[in-house]
Amino acid sequence: MKVYLVGGAVRDALLGLPAGDRDWVVVGETPESMAAAGFRAVGADFPVFLHPRNGEEYALARTERKTAPGYRGFVFHADAAVTLEQDLARRDFTVNAIAQAPDGSLIDPFDGRQDIARRVLRHVSPAFAEDPVRILRAARFLARFAHLGFTLAPETETLMRDMVRAGEVDHLVPERVWQEIRRALASRTPSAFLRTLRACGALQALLPEVDALYGIPQRAEYHPEIDTGLHTEMVLDMAAQLAPGDASVAFAALAHDLGKALTPPGEWPKHIAHEHRGLPAVEAVCVRWKVPNDYRALALHACREHLNVHRLEQLRPETVLALLQRIDAFRRPERVAALATVCEADKRGRLGMSDSPYPNAALLLRCHRAAAAVKGGDIDPGLHGPAFGEALRQKRIAAIASAARGDG
Repeated sequence: MKVYLVGGAVRDALLGLPAGDRDWVVVGETPESMAAAGFRAVGADFPVFLHPRNGEEYALARTERKTAPGYRGFVFHADAAVTLEQDLARRDFTVNAIAQAPDGSLIDPFDGRQDIARRVLRHVSPAFAEDPVRILRAARFLARFAHLGFTLAPETETLMRDMVRAGEVDHLVPERVWQEIRRALASRTPSAFLRTLRACGALQALLPEVDALYGIPQRAEYHPEIDTGLHTEMVLDMAAQLAPGDASVAFAALAHDLGKALTPPGEWPKHIAHEHRGLPAVEAVCVRWKVPNDYRALALHACREHLNVHRLEQLRPETVLALLQRIDAFRRPERVAALATVCEADKRGRLGMSDSPYPNAALLLRCHRAAAAVKGGDIDPGLHGPAFGEALRQKRIAAIASAARGDG
């Protein structure tokens, strides 16, 4: 049995990155011979098998042919005659089209090692244009590898732009788009995801609410970077720094200022009530790409509350309690830390402010801890109904006031 390690495992080893999942390609075999060797078939669209001992995936070498629009419109062909080079030719980028033989030697028909050395993401062949998901994958890979100096090959960017103009992205399904967005947001440099999509026109097609932020001015005394789109990129990267790998925090960071694109130009560079104007835009993104409810909830809270958190020390204790109640902080305490992180990313994601302190994050957490420490058992047992609820509210307000003063 001729077995080769392929794809990301080979690429990441050449980059000196930690090993992740391993993918294997088998050449010269059939589904029947794989079953006879003890492998268990699991692939619905093409022959993929689980190793009988370690459970890793082994796929028969295959070719593919485009038969319909979108990423599902392919017919796959796999038999013992398909060569390793034919299998590698169907892959997306040259850096992912390298195979490693059992003796450690590399099979690299498309010069992927050279592109790794040059830090270039380049498509393998014109067949790249047949799968619109590859636009998102290109942007996501750059979000993952931008810190290593990777850039997109000019010819690949041109091809992606042609794909967008041809309407290929219109055939993407929500679940697949969200999967790529989520993985990009969990990457080290999610701003590269936005820049890559915007450069080829896909951001306007997929996330028009985000694309509309570019070119919208903000007040320079608060936002030295001025451009709202640039600010969003900076907030995303700060969120990735403060909460590495947390796609939920990053999605809320992405969505927090969507209302600024809806400010009437006559009001620029101010954005009065943008935290309320942005809520329908956040909902639109979530509906379009079937964003999970927990992501949606945090994004809506961040959009609506980020200005309140920024001026938290100026709010009355009863207003702080109302904020905590709106985010359901006493049943979902994890939202408090997440919201605090998004707001810190917003404040520090500005030109020249990346190292600025943000004491309001700790203040929000302190107020929540104080209020949450007040339990029903602390209330006069003779009180019932609305009277009990009001007594609990007043004790929590007093606890927040004490926490805000730094008592204890």
